[in-house]
Amino acid sequence: MTVTARPRASLGRVLEDLGATLLDLVHGAPDAVGDIGGVVIYDPHDELHLPHQALVLGVGVVCAEQIVDLLADLGKQGAAGLVLRAPVPADPAIGEMAEQAGVAVLGLTRGATWAQVAAMLRSLLADGQVREAGVEAVDQAMSGDLFALANAVAALLDAPVTIEDRNSRVLAFSGQQDQADKSRVDTILGRQVPASTTRYLERNGVFRELYRSDRPVFVRPNGEDGFILPRVALAVRAGDEFLGSIWAAVPRALSENRAAAFQDAAKLVALHMLRMRAGADVERRLRADLVGTALEGGSGAGEAASRLGLLDQPAVVLALALPAPGNALSTAAHTRRAADRQRAADAFAMHLTAAHPRSAAALVGETAYGIIPVPHDPSAAGKRAVQLAEDFLDRVSGRVQALIGIGPSATDVRGLATSRLGADRALRVLRLSGGSRRVAAIEEVSVQAMLLELGDLVATRGDILTGPVARLAAYDADNDMRLVDTLRAWLEAFGDVVRASAAMCVHPNTFRYRLRRVVEVGEIDLADPDARFAAMLQLRLMAQS
Repeated sequence: MTVTARPRASLGRVLEDLGATLLDLVHGAPDAVGDIGGVVIYDPHDELHLPHQALVLGVGVVCAEQIVDLLADLGKQGAAGLVLRAPVPADPAIGEMAEQAGVAVLGLTRGATWAQVAAMLRSLLADGQVREAGVEAVDQAMSGDLFALANAVAALLDAPVTIEDRNSRVLAFSGQQDQADKSRVDTILGRQVPASTTRYLERNGVFRELYRSDRPVFVRPNGEDGFILPRVALAVRAGDEFLGSIWAAVPRALSENRAAAFQDAAKLVALHMLRMRAGADVERRLRADLVGTALEGGSGAGEAASRLGLLDQPAVVLALALPAPGNALSTAAHTRRAADRQRAADAFAMHLTAAHPRSAAALVGETAYGIIPVPHDPSAAGKRAVQLAEDFLDRVSGRVQALIGIGPSATDVRGLATSRLGADRALRVLRLSGGSRRVAAIEEVSVQAMLLELGDLVATRGDILTGPVARLAAYDADNDMRLVDTLRAWLEAFGDVVRASAAMCVHPNTFRYRLRRVVEVGEIDLADPDARFAAMLQLRLMAQS
């Protein structure tokens, strides 16, 4: 059992913020529940010990009888609620036990993950923890966006500041940056701490001290690359999670009073950063639900497309994915890849929106799908989609390696599912192309896609190679005559012996001899077009396996 710590937020607040996309109230009255005392992941193999008013995540709890027993145990320990994967079984015993135990039952929306709901709850509950720290008065004075908050912190310290994320990217900055040094100016312009400064900070253990300290860290400049003024840095945390840091360019170390004010301000910065992250997560989730529903083509596709503003114009679906990794990934590598995938999807969405304000894009599973309105002319639509895809990959080539498949033009909502299928098929061809191309429309690679699907059918049925090609392959295995290669070269050269022999780097007479052996050993009539077609198809499938 895993416990997440000490928030001060009500169940009603959780439902208000997350109910639209992640959670539905199934049983109970949220207003009757006070402040939540913790978030617990239920493990049936661990002894149940809960903080007061805990919210329990019932991972894997699906049987009605098991739910009733768990509710009884939770009621005895004063739990606030139980979250179950939707749909929750429609068993009257569950509702009766929920009422008797005083435990609310919530359903986690299908498609959402336990990791998502845990992260969102942590954000909301850490919000309450920050508020409990006594910064309400400061909140009233600094209730604007993150840039307004940066200006307020700068006023407290009488120094220009930046607010940065965990990767030293600038999220916000105050005014009066002209009073700092060139390194700070470069940081603001590039929205990223310069690499030379980052290396200096790493070599001198500044980041290590920042990660483990709750106090402001004084950083002496190196006098190079424009890093002239000292810095005071402070970690921004929510509980034990490192969210980012605040950096002030100062002439000297802070006084005790200013250091204390800096620490108080960091709590408010944490609150704003959590709100930004929670808002971004909710927006991503909602947009992913709408895009996914529109692309499925079911009964809800029309409403989803309407909410996305995509009803009255032809559209094309683009599918973006990262190339397949060469080797098995460690857990840490999986985490990094998921973050890379989300960053690529966010950048893709921004690019499409800039190109057409009514486009929609979201990460659905491991693929980022974009839906873009296009001209009614299918040819012009295809060219427009390819150009958008290539422009995006050109712009991010130094940071993101991705592939984009493009589906056919959809004239209405029902056609979006077909366009998505085409985009997925084109993307699969790209993934298996060995990096020879980055963008493909399904019209360009339909033959390769069909061969891949035919290969899937052969593998699923367990078919084995038979007929002339099988006989040639068996003969080659024993005699090393390259009869299979001879047949392939002849077919690809349309029967031109000179071209085929040149492709195999042998004399034409040698090639003619081998071709006669192909006819004899394979028992194939090369004058029969059906026999040639069957042999060519088998050779293509052999090359894929």
